Amino acid sequence: MENKYALISVFNKEGIVDFAKELSKLGVSIISTGGTATVLRDSGVEIKEVSEITGFPEMLDGRVKTLHPVVHAGILARRNETLHTDALKKHNIHTIDFVVCNLYPFEETIQKPNVSIEEVIENIDIGGPTLIRAAAKNYKDVIVLTNPRKYSEIIEIIKSNEDVGLELRKKLAIEAYSHTAQYDAIISQYLRGRWSEDVLPENYTVTMRKIQDMRYGENPHQKGAFYKALPIASEHCISNAKQLQGKELSFNNILDSDCTIECIKEFFDSTCVIVKHATPCGVASSNNLLQAWKDAYATDTYSPFGGIVAFNREVSKEVAEEISNYFLEVIIAPIFSEESLLVFGKKKNLRLLELKGLDEKIKRKGVDYRSVVGGFLAQERDVWLSEKKSWKIVTEKKPSQEDIDSMEFAVKCVKHVKSNSVLFVKDTRTVAIGGGQTSRVDATWIATHKGKENIKGSIMASDAFFPFRDAVDVAAKAGVKAIIQPGGSIRDKEVIEAANEHCISMVFSGQRYFRH
Repeated sequence: MENKYALISVFNKEGIVDFAKELSKLGVSIISTGGTATVLRDSGVEIKEVSEITGFPEMLDGRVKTLHPVVHAGILARRNETLHTDALKKHNIHTIDFVVCNLYPFEETIQKPNVSIEEVIENIDIGGPTLIRAAAKNYKDVIVLTNPRKYSEIIEIIKSNEDVGLELRKKLAIEAYSHTAQYDAIISQYLRGRWSEDVLPENYTVTMRKIQDMRYGENPHQKGAFYKALPIASEHCISNAKQLQGKELSFNNILDSDCTIECIKEFFDSTCVIVKHATPCGVASSNNLLQAWKDAYATDTYSPFGGIVAFNREVSKEVAEEISNYFLEVIIAPIFSEESLLVFGKKKNLRLLELKGLDEKIKRKGVDYRSVVGGFLAQERDVWLSEKKSWKIVTEKKPSQEDIDSMEFAVKCVKHVKSNSVLFVKDTRTVAIGGGQTSRVDATWIATHKGKENIKGSIMASDAFFPFRDAVDVAAKAGVKAIIQPGGSIRDKEVIEAANEHCISMVFSGQRYFRH
């Protein structure tokens, strides 16, 4: 290979020595800088420092290395354009045919505990993105490599005396621009979170990295993949759960697991949450985790089949033996005892997700995204609960303190059920759930129909106000003793009168929880 130059400047030095050696054997002259130059020279690779090419030393503690016309003219010049080639000759500038570059570890730096803003800023790469973008812009003449996994492919092509074709050059350029775009997006997201309270800015850049391909999406005819948002969330969530056993998570497994995890974060006592099709079908808190499972399961003994279960305490052998009697897709917990893993190990397809920290109080914040065709909706995550002292008792009959406590539990549950939704609880366990209906009375009828005798003496919670009294009448007929709802309907008076007629206590929380 005649008269070719490669500029190599990488932070991730995986495979770079072997790649540089192969290029050298093929007659490519190596230009390098900083730590990369040291590593290559120490490994026996003949190099030229960038400063030898530019005639200008590195300066400002390494902040300025490759930002020089000699470097960028050598990259950006079109080889088949006389105006460009004449300019290179006039200024004695050689073309650069390979740019091999990856960037300062900004993403890794911000994950350090208590990292200073000074260290963060110093790990914002300037010269690297400029090199990469310039090389990608001139993709027809310059091969740009940001991914070490591509090194061997390029070497094999060159060894076979073939040109690196235009289609591959285009793919490398796309990868290069994706690399710098993601890098800048991570920086802007991090600095906005550190310097600004603006959670919904005028311009919003979201970047993600693929975790896995799916066998299919929501249905077998759809392709699917799972991506994690960057910067990586510090909060415990489905994207940083550790899978201990079982088949690969499916698209629907991930959606359901996310719903289960977000619901169980509401509770501090030992709790079990069961989810099916992205909506809870049983929730219970208890001093005993096994009892929490039994109470949650008893809410609806049909729906948990093929469901997702989360616990916020260590899963013991006793709990494992009990729930192994049922067909479940995923079990999530902060920790599994060694004995429980042996029990679950007999069910090879059962997916176990370890999510450390679910047994702690979790500070939740951030933005929730929902996709629509052609765009995204963004909103603050729904993590706020109205305080009990702000609630208003609106009926003649007053709830007991025990009722108020159960109402608080019920509100934490109903906010995670698909709207329109109602649910019924006793103490700290659900006894019936009705959700995802186009009318509130239908949701109430479904829940009371499924709950049957268990509705008697229960507390009812609704995710939004009652537009008519009909749902109150259905609940009263089933035996409910108290209701909590947001209030705010133009027919509140009618609804309150219905509660008074049935001798039911009713509380307005003032807070709606629609969940589409």
